[in-house]
Amino acid sequence: MERDSSGYFHAVVDGLEPGARYSFRLDRGDTRPDPASRFQPDGVHAASQVIDPSTFGWTDQVWKGVALRDTVLYELHVGTYTREGTFAALIPHLDRLADLGVTTIELMPISQFPGGRNWGYDGVFPFAVQNSYGNPSDLQKFVDAAHSKGLAVCLDVVYNHLGPEGNYLNEYGPYFTDFYHTPWGSALNFDGRQSDHVRRFFIESALHWLEQFHFDALRLDAVHSIYDASANPFLAELSNAVRALSKRVGREIVLIAESDLNDARMALPTGPEAEGLGMHGQWSDDFHHSLHTLVTKETAGYYQDFGTVHHLAKTISNGWYYDGIYAPHRERRHGNSPLKLEPEQFVVCIQNHDQVGNRALGDRISNLTDVEGLKLVAGVTLLSPFTPMLFMGEEYGETAPFQYFISHGDAGLVEAVRNGRQAEFSHFGWKGTIPDPQAEATFERSRLDHSLATKEPHRTLRLFYKTLLEYRRSRRLCNVRPTAVNELPNAVFVLRTTEVSSVAVLFHFGDNTATLPLNLPPGTWSKEIDSAALGWKGPSALPEKLRGGNAVQLTLQPRSFVVYEQSNEPIQTQKP
Repeated sequence: MERDSSGYFHAVVDGLEPGARYSFRLDRGDTRPDPASRFQPDGVHAASQVIDPSTFGWTDQVWKGVALRDTVLYELHVGTYTREGTFAALIPHLDRLADLGVTTIELMPISQFPGGRNWGYDGVFPFAVQNSYGNPSDLQKFVDAAHSKGLAVCLDVVYNHLGPEGNYLNEYGPYFTDFYHTPWGSALNFDGRQSDHVRRFFIESALHWLEQFHFDALRLDAVHSIYDASANPFLAELSNAVRALSKRVGREIVLIAESDLNDARMALPTGPEAEGLGMHGQWSDDFHHSLHTLVTKETAGYYQDFGTVHHLAKTISNGWYYDGIYAPHRERRHGNSPLKLEPEQFVVCIQNHDQVGNRALGDRISNLTDVEGLKLVAGVTLLSPFTPMLFMGEEYGETAPFQYFISHGDAGLVEAVRNGRQAEFSHFGWKGTIPDPQAEATFERSRLDHSLATKEPHRTLRLFYKTLLEYRRSRRLCNVRPTAVNELPNAVFVLRTTEVSSVAVLFHFGDNTATLPLNLPPGTWSKEIDSAALGWKGPSALPEKLRGGNAVQLTLQPRSFVVYEQSNEPIQTQKP
């Protein structure tokens, strides 16, 4: 190969067709796969394969994507969502997900990782499809099928580190830096010498997934661990490149950042007059933590910064709680004001792969509260002004855990992961032995049991989720800031006025029946959703009609909520 003036080596090889295998030999050393490989059919250490993604026959020419305001995310792990654990096996589930009311399927990382079992955050080929899930054409078929059902597809990408096994990238150039460190390995070189080429490598990765596979959105993993002190941050450069692609292809493309910084600049615009990094939205961990602690009463670790209705009420009002005030767990002030952001820019959930899988036993919220509690957290999440995300199986109360699993080939690395996980949970006071990440049984325990959705109370819970999502859509609740958020004993009252109606919701988190005031504006209010109603397998029901203008006393069941509405126009609804 010949070296050009920029330091790149290149050569032209005649006679190669798609399917051919190839490797590089660096300085007469061992052969190495292509760091920009499109497919690794035999794993992370073997030869790369020539792929031509342009030959796929797309049928989604009229597809324009889904705007963030209309988005309901559904996060899933390809390997555990079905028994087969493949892209192809996901396709038969698309109709059911569309019927549920989600709009966007979010795939956990699918870049090639070592072995066949992994969350995906140990990926080492940022352009290659995980071989155990299928080949590139299989992924294209899945995305094309999703679009045919009216579903967008979001991809979780990891641009803060690469996994340890099969990571040969540093042999090709200064892709990593010792100046910064991440919790998972060496930091990527986004601001040091020769970092222009490193930045372009990962921007090309993002554009590759969006253009060649028609993904509609990217979720950027842990951007707080993307270290870059340059005047032109990598994330801003990435967002500008993605916006240019979106304009060129005429399709809505959304960027969502996972960040625990509570920094509004993450989702503010880029540009000479702007101060932001250009993400369309970002996760609000404060929403999860404030809701989780109210329902579970857990206060260990970072949960000690939450636990009262005040935390949730302020988060519902603003988007996050810590906006520059002191956080006891962090022992410092945290965050800045979120008020320049629109409500739709906050992605919220009651569970996700991190909040479930990073528990010692991987237990879901369904293992931590009863059915009434599950209906309550669904109501807070799906009736919020924010962009909601469900974690696979949440809609029917999946009981299988989601545990941390790997399938590394390096015995020393496996032992280091085992010891590290055990030490991490011992630090939090966990006394038992955690599931072995390398054991196939740990992976098998994490598979979903879709048959639960046909049994009670799971069937009713799924119908409840569907009803909430339809109500959210028909009342156009996303991005509508509350006109009032009142804190009550173990309860939060939220009043919102949309172009369709005025919606009043009273959420009760107490473990006992409680009589609470409901201060409604004048007029007649109709009950739309009562989580404790008999139709939802609850213990009782509240009045169908209320007269506003005076304080009304309502007796709510433990862990329940009720929605009353004053319509501005006729709406067709169905209630049990």
